[in-house]
Amino acid sequence: MNNILKKIAAGNRQMENAEAEANSRELSDPSTGHNRRSFLRRTALGGMSLGGFLGLSFEDTMAQTTSRINRASSPSDLKITDMRYALTTVLGGTAIIRIDTNQGIYGLGEVRDGADPRYALMLKSRILGQNPCNVEMLFKSIKQFGGPARQAGGVCGVEIALWDLCGKAYNVPAWQLLGGRYRDKIRIYADTPEANSPEEQLKLIKYRTEEQGFTWLKMDVGIEEIAKIPGTLVNPKFWENAKGDLQQYGDLGNPMSYGSTRHPFTQIQITDKGLAELSRIVETVRNMVGYDIPLSSDHFGHFDLNNGIRLGKALEKYRLAWMEDLISWEFPDQWKTITDTLDTPTNTGEDIYLLKNFKPLIDIHATDIVHPDLVTSGGLLETKRIGDYAEEHGVAMAMHQAGTPVSFMANVHCAAATQNFLALEHHSIDLPWWEGLVKTTDGRQLITKGFANLPLTAPGLGIELNEEEVKKHLSPKDNSFFAPTTEWNERRSHDRPFS
Repeated sequence: MNNILKKIAAGNRQMENAEAEANSRELSDPSTGHNRRSFLRRTALGGMSLGGFLGLSFEDTMAQTTSRINRASSPSDLKITDMRYALTTVLGGTAIIRIDTNQGIYGLGEVRDGADPRYALMLKSRILGQNPCNVEMLFKSIKQFGGPARQAGGVCGVEIALWDLCGKAYNVPAWQLLGGRYRDKIRIYADTPEANSPEEQLKLIKYRTEEQGFTWLKMDVGIEEIAKIPGTLVNPKFWENAKGDLQQYGDLGNPMSYGSTRHPFTQIQITDKGLAELSRIVETVRNMVGYDIPLSSDHFGHFDLNNGIRLGKALEKYRLAWMEDLISWEFPDQWKTITDTLDTPTNTGEDIYLLKNFKPLIDIHATDIVHPDLVTSGGLLETKRIGDYAEEHGVAMAMHQAGTPVSFMANVHCAAATQNFLALEHHSIDLPWWEGLVKTTDGRQLITKGFANLPLTAPGLGIELNEEEVKKHLSPKDNSFFAPTTEWNERRSHDRPFS
């Protein structure tokens, strides 16, 4: 037996030497991609030769050569070694982050659209050297650095990447780590396209429902659409910018701008004429869509609960699936007043961070539907907890999503694992290159006829980046593409939030 092993070992050494030389040449080639480099390094570090065990018995040799076989990784020895980012042009600037490990596997996350990648980079020094599979422990250590809306982007991006890594390490999909799945396909809701004429809009809506296959639509019913019609609003001129527009999304240079002022404090009111105009807009779309398809509404503008109630009553006959963000989320008592008054379901939550901040709304049934954005609400596990808590109180959950396919797939896994889920937003339907930013690791399509396909076996999020496509859509403000971030390696503060 020893002679046979010696012959095998000699042959193996020849093959190993040839393979090592080939690997070395490939590693030196600048065109070799990141994934391939990681694989080659793992091969070099983890390769095992029978020649190294010639002094052992046959039984010991076989035991040694099979003891380290693992089709995923060695999860208990996994350590975080790096964090880098690429800023895409999706929705004006959305960063994908990549967390690397000592075993060559990496996790993908995303910083919410419009948020600075530095929200994530500042967390790098807090997670370096840690085992990414301890997701909950790491989340608890960094969640103090999150906040409402975009302020949570870094914490949530890291949490998503950790679950992607953990799934890859244990070779299971992320939904399995959340407790299993309720569904194999995830229903998507899409924006209702606008057009210059009713005929053109009808054509676009039919394309949404008949060609693209979407079974749930959402439309904007904002007072911006009627602001230039005389007699429709009270007090709008005070809030107009230099162009004569109401800037609902705010002006970073002016914290007292219209979009930065909370709803109860603008004293903008809608007249009866304005209500009639907004009703006409909704009626036109509802007649095009029909009543078989749920139709939600959003982006109303900044006005108080009294005008929200008046508008809600005017639109009740169109049986909207929900009215979203009529006022800001911080006022649960006012939300309850609206919800108790209207027959149309109410919905808010895309800017709320953590379950504890959803509880005041859920506990008093202030809204009929919670609407977390996973890259603000706390990531996969925290969002599932939000859904589960809402379910216990008879409140449904829809999910807001406006980002790259990375956050999209994180939402898909969370939606699959949450029973009271209704529908997931898809905000980039009309970007022809959006799906091509990633490749599915199990060969499935990302979306089929208005439903996202859940990866049933692919580990982690079930995607990897299509690097060449991502490079085509880097932001002109920063096209560095996963450049080194060593300046964020050092931890410079004492983070304990209590004494």
